[in-house]
Amino acid sequence: MTSANIDYQKVLNQIQQEFADIHPSGKVASYIPELAKVPSDKFGMHLYDLEGNNYNFGDSNERFSIQSISKVFTLALAMKVVGDDLWNRVGVEPSGDPFNSLSQLENDSGIPRNPYINAGALVVADVLVSYFTNPKAALLAFLHEITGDSSIDFDTTVAASEQAEGYRNYAMVNYLKSFGNIENDVEKVLDFYFHQCSIAMSCRELAQAFIIFANHGTVLDSDREFLTGRQVKRINALMQTCGFYDEAGEFSFEVGLPGKSGVGGGIVAVNPYHYAVAVWSPPLNPKGNSALGMAALERLTTLTGFSIF
Repeated sequence: MTSANIDYQKVLNQIQQEFADIHPSGKVASYIPELAKVPSDKFGMHLYDLEGNNYNFGDSNERFSIQSISKVFTLALAMKVVGDDLWNRVGVEPSGDPFNSLSQLENDSGIPRNPYINAGALVVADVLVSYFTNPKAALLAFLHEITGDSSIDFDTTVAASEQAEGYRNYAMVNYLKSFGNIENDVEKVLDFYFHQCSIAMSCRELAQAFIIFANHGTVLDSDREFLTGRQVKRINALMQTCGFYDEAGEFSFEVGLPGKSGVGGGIVAVNPYHYAVAVWSPPLNPKGNSALGMAALERLTTLTGFSIF
């Protein structure tokens, strides 16, 4: 069997059936008060392939807070506008520590290990605040272009909730500034960061947005190249090694695809040259990743027999 003749809808239907009577383990994120209000039984999945076909089940069209999945979009935008200069300020190594760790910054002289931990994403946010007069508008414009959907927006209630409880991020950005690795006013950087994390998208929209990482940086509908193949290679490599914080090895072992998670319960993954897939289930495992989402993606690559390995 090859990827071209896989019945993806049949595979997704089987995954839905297998997990139909399973109550997801884990806990919905509560450190951001608005996220704690999301029902724990939400479950949806959407796969978008390079032929432009859509396959889905469950709550795949319901928007949710994408949280750290947004870090892939801001990284892509930063690479697009400043190129390799970005790597003078942020590394490309797995952290091995929780996403909001402060201790590594001391050991690494204020250079975050990678762009997908909070410290690295804050440096990327600072880059975009420097480059764009209105970085929030620029980020939304980027998302609108790669999805073709101009209704994607920030959830300002979630952004305000994050700002009210974002003490650790305030500490982190000030600590980065003490090392000279934040150039702008910390309030501006944090305002942009909290808003990027609050973006609301559905599994369908996320799969459509991520198809550029499966298609050499090119949008299917328009054939417009937003990123070079070289840039996409690096973004996917970072997703593979760093997309799940200190559980990236487990995701590679179980699923075998580059991907990125968020504490809103979403996970997006790509199978280069084949498809992008997004899954949403809010309860998180102890490492902060969707427990049911990881299990569903493991079943996807097992049932299809295709991963990058």
